Amino acid sequence: MLLADWLAYLETLHPKAMELGLERARRVQAAMGLLPAFPIVTVAGTNGKGSTCAYLEAMLTAAGYRVGLYTSPHLLRYHERVRIGMRAADDAALIASFEAVEHARRGVPLTYFEFGTLAALWHFGRAAVDVAVLEVGLGGRLDAVNLFDADAAIVTTVDLDHMEYLGPDRTAIGFEKAGVYRPGRPAICADPAPPQTLLDHAAAIGADLRWAGRDYQFEARAGAWRWQGREGVLENLPAPALAGAYQLSNAAAAIAALQALQGRLAVPRPAIEQGLREARLAGRFQRVATAPEVYLDVAHNPQAARALAANLAAQPCAGRTLAVAGMLGDKDRVGVLRALAPAVDAWFVAGLGGARGGSAQWLADALREADPFAHAGLHAHPAAALAAALKAAQADDRIVVFGSFHTVAAVLEAHLEWQLS
Repeated sequence: MLLADWLAYLETLHPKAMELGLERARRVQAAMGLLPAFPIVTVAGTNGKGSTCAYLEAMLTAAGYRVGLYTSPHLLRYHERVRIGMRAADDAALIASFEAVEHARRGVPLTYFEFGTLAALWHFGRAAVDVAVLEVGLGGRLDAVNLFDADAAIVTTVDLDHMEYLGPDRTAIGFEKAGVYRPGRPAICADPAPPQTLLDHAAAIGADLRWAGRDYQFEARAGAWRWQGREGVLENLPAPALAGAYQLSNAAAAIAALQALQGRLAVPRPAIEQGLREARLAGRFQRVATAPEVYLDVAHNPQAARALAANLAAQPCAGRTLAVAGMLGDKDRVGVLRALAPAVDAWFVAGLGGARGGSAQWLADALREADPFAHAGLHAHPAAALAAALKAAQADDRIVVFGSFHTVAAVLEAHLEWQLS
């Protein structure tokens, strides 16, 4: 089968798009003999996972390691999810890994994500990577990535998202995300005020908790920054390549994990500095055009929207801010739009297709609830909303595209000149 056929086939293997739990995938893991010999760093969290993975990949690569990176979701091509040596897997490698899972599956119903996770780890083993960085898909405790014991695990933030799966509040969500921690192993918590359930679970299992603000600190200093932890102090570090003040937290968590693993994965200061400068990740306050400026951001929950609003405030423009928004129907649309409403002068809302997609009218209704004085143009899809925003914008305005990976992907597909970085 071609790769496109495989990806379509993966969607048919389980009656639900998402079903948390490790029992089914563990059976297939055992049949495949998937027991990785290489170190693993697992990254969980409500927001900041992708950025933290990007820093880890860049720093470890700069230190000379052959790094396997598994992330989700992708923007344009499935290949983005599976990388070795900073290069996306090709069709042949992905097909071979899917064939290996299918051969071992023997009728076990795996979700799309479970199948892909097992395939990625098989590919990393076959390619003999030195270390793997794995991004949790949803939650942590029952996510397929958690089949594999992390040598160090990071929880970036704990906030409200996917409550239908993870629980109604930060207390429940914190416990789910803490499930990636392991007894006696480094457990990084980058959230300065995590739920007590996370701290309690780390203590109960005897994890080596390294908590931001207690066990490591970071501080911005005039174009540079400082990191301090149990292993020592790193002064005058270069600013992270990814935009936004919150990126210091993500970069600091990555450093905390690598410092904790120095006995097994030596990453000297020059590699840390190079990784900070060279980390790349599409769709995180990513500027893709000028006059007018166009920014792409996958922010899709209130915490991420607040961070996006802070980025906009920190980089004011001479003209207006125009927003192109599209969101999935199971997201807190009012909370997201309320966070961004004070920063936006004109709105262009779009519908998203698929079973989870929200319509433009649904999003416009939420905008009126979030800001009774806001008015929005309604568009069938994100590319049409962006076209209208570009037509309305002046050279000194800026356009911010946000609300979902699907929204950003649709805009990238319509503008091939805005390549993924």
